[in-house]
Amino acid sequence: MKYRQLGQSGVKVSELALGSWLTDVSDAAKQELAAQSVQLAYENGINYFDCADVYSGGGAERFLGNALQQFPRKELVVSSKVYFPSGKGVNDRGLSRKHITESIDQSLTNLQTDYLDLYFCHRFDTQTPLAETLTTLSGLVDQGKILYYGVSEWTPVQILKAELIIQERGLHPITVVQPEYNMFDRYIEHELLDLCGELGLGVVPFSPLAQGLLTGKYRQGQPAPAGSRGTFQPDLQAQLVPENLAKVAELAKMAAELNTDLATFALAWDKRDVRISSLIIGASKPEQLQNNLKAVDLEIPAEYEARIDKLFGFKKFFREI
Repeated sequence: MKYRQLGQSGVKVSELALGSWLTDVSDAAKQELAAQSVQLAYENGINYFDCADVYSGGGAERFLGNALQQFPRKELVVSSKVYFPSGKGVNDRGLSRKHITESIDQSLTNLQTDYLDLYFCHRFDTQTPLAETLTTLSGLVDQGKILYYGVSEWTPVQILKAELIIQERGLHPITVVQPEYNMFDRYIEHELLDLCGELGLGVVPFSPLAQGLLTGKYRQGQPAPAGSRGTFQPDLQAQLVPENLAKVAELAKMAAELNTDLATFALAWDKRDVRISSLIIGASKPEQLQNNLKAVDLEIPAEYEARIDKLFGFKKFFREI
């Protein structure tokens, strides 16, 4: 495993992180399979494990807390998130001081730990004053309940507004940003990556394989494999159109040229920018994780970047005056 600095902070994270967004903990057999993935991740040097309070209704946090008990806590970087509804109450959502304070305590209980290394605002809350959110998070750092905090899917403007408040009030800073990023969704290259580089923020993208579209399991003219997300997940199904699958086929050819598979190729491409600290991957079975680990040692030759840009018609946004 290789490690990168989390922005300008002192903490180092593995280039690949194991996420829990789609971890199936619905029965004992599936939990055992997921526990094998956690074990495999740790044995291969993954130190960053990502979760959220709403994944599986809190079940993902409880599972991960149990699975990580066998490892030394100081060797782990554990994260969770707050924002989405975690209950039926009117205040069981958002980024208010009340909800954050209650949510962090529940997450710590679920994860069986005294502190979280990283704590994310899962989305931006338009109904809570930004200063209230930031002072609460900074206070959690002072209390030792979290070491660093970050944001997920915030716009550059929202991050800059937060930075102004942080500077004005002398708060603990934002350390890390968690956006979506993959070959099919490159919005962070237009502005967000540059901003994070200037502010010294770590970037830990989720969905680096476009929810499975870039695994190679979905092919033109063939039905989605039985039991795969493409058979039941609406947002992924919407992406399984001929135009996208044609791009996937071309990418698979590029991967074959480098004697690798599409998923490994796509992950290696995702981490080509040094401003990317870690990629959050999911694995429904240990075999998938074992394959994804190959991306750590794969370097994509420079000429492939131009070919990929051409395939997707990608150009960084620039407004000419």
